[in-house]
Amino acid sequence: MSTLAEFGTGEVLWSIVWFTLFFLWIWVLMSVFADIFRSDDLGGWGKALWIIFIVIAWWLGVLVYLIARGKGMQQRSIDAMKAADAAQREYIQSVAGPSSSSATEEIAKAAALKDQGVISQAEFDAIKAKALG
Repeated sequence: MSTLAEFGTGEVLWSIVWFTLFFLWIWVLMSVFADIFRSDDLGGWGKALWIIFIVIAWWLGVLVYLIARGKGMQQRSIDAMKAADAAQREYIQSVAGPSSSSATEEIAKAAALKDQGVISQAEFDAIKAKALG
């Protein structure tokens, strides 16, 4: 008999469970490492010691880290997201330029230019249509 024929439903389900647990473990490790590097209250040696401890004692290291510093993980994550959001908003505003004036202000400026004779009635109408439309 082939190996596939001997691989029953129970083995498939257990494989799926172990596969899922493996990826959850990878996710937890990445979250802990990200928190270690994001932390401002740890110095370089403290970060190095935590990483060495987690690499040497996988389960125990992560468990101890989550117990010792887990409360601050959420706050550091929120602070990082707020900083990223602020940076993104600042970038978008710098690219978009200053906010444009309202349609009323643009029409008033165009009317003043028309009254001074700088622009013609056709140009005024084009500016007015652009501002309103």
